[in-house]
Amino acid sequence: MFADRAKIFIRSGKGGDGHVSFRRELYVPCGGPDGGDGGRGGDIIFEVDEGLNTLSDFRHIHKYTAKDGEPGGKRRCHGKDGEDLVIKVPEGTVIKDFESGKIIADMSGENRREVILKGGRGGQGNMHYATPTMQAPKYAQPGQPSQELWVQLELKVIADVGLVGFPNVGKSTLLSRVSNARPKIANYHFTTLNPYLGVVDVAGGKGFVMADIPGLIEGASEGIGLGHDFLRHIERTRVLVHVVDAASTEGRDPIADIYAINKELGAYNPELLKRPQIIAANKTDAIYDDSENPVEKLKAEFEPQGVKVYPISAVSGQGVKELLYAIHDLLQTINLSPIIFEKEFDIKNQSDAMLPYTVEVTENGAYVVEGPRIEKMLGYTNLESEKGFSFFQKFLKENGILEELEQAGIEEGDTVRMYGLEFDYYK
Repeated sequence: MFADRAKIFIRSGKGGDGHVSFRRELYVPCGGPDGGDGGRGGDIIFEVDEGLNTLSDFRHIHKYTAKDGEPGGKRRCHGKDGEDLVIKVPEGTVIKDFESGKIIADMSGENRREVILKGGRGGQGNMHYATPTMQAPKYAQPGQPSQELWVQLELKVIADVGLVGFPNVGKSTLLSRVSNARPKIANYHFTTLNPYLGVVDVAGGKGFVMADIPGLIEGASEGIGLGHDFLRHIERTRVLVHVVDAASTEGRDPIADIYAINKELGAYNPELLKRPQIIAANKTDAIYDDSENPVEKLKAEFEPQGVKVYPISAVSGQGVKELLYAIHDLLQTINLSPIIFEKEFDIKNQSDAMLPYTVEVTENGAYVVEGPRIEKMLGYTNLESEKGFSFFQKFLKENGILEELEQAGIEEGDTVRMYGLEFDYYK
């Protein structure tokens, strides 16, 4: 089964903790601190793999985690960096934040490799905290935490031309005739459940990529049937070719079909209606009533709107050459740079915006500050030392905690509580 959407969990590696140790050697009775730094956590990297064309690899594996950095060691030994995790995806994959639906990256065009989640930096060992007044620091910096995120992967095919129309109008037959694509073809509804791509070569001109978008139905823009799964593949196309059954072999009205398809396109994404359109009036070999020519009716209806109509027979090949040259000429008038979706979601900014602490005011007027990062910081900071207390104050300022307390109305002399510790607040 063709897989063009997947939800996965990704997490970068945590930075290794800095080490606390002191030099202990014979004849060196007062060795200084020699705790090494922790290693960097591994990154989560997405990379385009030309050999992939679906997201089926993600159907069974849903969690991807990079390696953590190793902690530092004695004798100034640096911890080993965590190994990066490279996730291979097909070209055209759009990576979105699952919760907001905003785009993180579009793996298309020149964007072949992108770091999505950075690993945490390794913490500094206690050898960095020695000063003339604090020659034996008993604390080290922990490694930065990892980043984690649920993301939605969506594959949007990359094609210059998209063939749209109701099922069984001949889109697959047309694509197989004009390109090297070999879609499954049969005379029943919903034959095509996968988007097929084919390269069309035009004599004396530049070739282009054509996509057979699976047959749409009314209500597709509302998710009826497989509507959203199909419609997403039209978003990158520059030209839309409506393929209609001009002979009405199944009793369908080709004019009504075009309006119905355009209604679904506009409901899904109004920008799609701004794309140039061409009508391929297919199955002309099956028109037997000369008194009412359906092709002329199509031309009378749509050519005044600027949409050209080309009668063709995908089975016999009649009129197909003229259609291809018309598509080729139309493409030359359009910006040929690939359609790349802009980044909407900045992971760094999102993580910075998430407060790693809470500030609450108790009934007796004390300010209680809690959070996992604060609890961890207090665990490795020696507040009895001048250096340690200075580090503690710097942490409160850099993480916006002092600003948050001031916004909550704290005044000099008020009490601040953090995990069993109490402080008087002074600027």
